[in-house]
Amino acid sequence: MSVDPPVDPRGPRFSAWITSLVLVLVLLTGVWQLLAAQAVIFAMCAFVSLRLNPYGQLYRKAVQPRLKPTTEREDSAPLRFAQGVGFVFTLVGTVGYASGLTTLGVVATSGALVAALLNAAFGLCLGCEMYLVLRRFRTA
Repeated sequence: MSVDPPVDPRGPRFSAWITSLVLVLVLLTGVWQLLAAQAVIFAMCAFVSLRLNPYGQLYRKAVQPRLKPTTEREDSAPLRFAQGVGFVFTLVGTVGYASGLTTLGVVATSGALVAALLNAAFGLCLGCEMYLVLRRFRTA
């Protein structure tokens, strides 16, 4: 697992808005292939590098240059952990939809959507909070 540098916190929130849109589309259509594509994005970010996120690349190239610069930065480790949590939810959702267990797909996708919307709308990253709680338990 590579170490990513600290990130502009506006980037993950932008990514969370796009992820939310993708997850809403999955819930409306049941297209498991779209959910599988989102799972791949989560996996790349969690297990390789946040810089592989296409939504983050869009933010850095098209949105960030239009915003006022900020010196605020977030540690990348909690974000990568959160991407791993998103990967688990979307993987379970993909398996559910693809195998005909639609209720499982809907529940897992809805869980991922709630987390993405909380991050996008309020800057509350549930996966990041889980990471911090687990670190406290590990050091205790």
